[in-house]
Amino acid sequence: MRALIDTCIIIDLLQKREPFFDDAHLTFLSAANNRFEGAITAKSVTHIYYLMHRFFHDDVPTRKALDTLFKLFTVLDTTGLDCKKALLSPVTDYEDALMIETAVNSGMDAIITRNIKDYSKSPIPVYAPANFLAALEVPELE
Repeated sequence: MRALIDTCIIIDLLQKREPFFDDAHLTFLSAANNRFEGAITAKSVTHIYYLMHRFFHDDVPTRKALDTLFKLFTVLDTTGLDCKKALLSPVTDYEDALMIETAVNSGMDAIITRNIKDYSKSPIPVYAPANFLAALEVPELE
């Protein structure tokens, strides 16, 4: 299973946002244990950098966090064609439409996000982290 992980899930883990941290943590652990192949988009990397730099107020831990992400996840390129197709998408949020187009173009099997309703018109399955983990049969944290 190849799954694109939305930016919100990455930030949930890195900033330990509650009540979302546990599911994000299990998602990361599942990727690290090769239960699925995780990916992020190159476009999301700039958002992650910006949000984490604001969180840390320091470039060193921000870059360290990105380095960890690059070791754990494949980084998918968003193409010009993805950008154009997203404009024509029935998905009204352009950034979400762009995430979907990148996932489809890259052969992803699913998208993991907390923003399920905005992805309702996705041609590939979209899961909340807990639902994705259940599909993988990953046990909950105690």
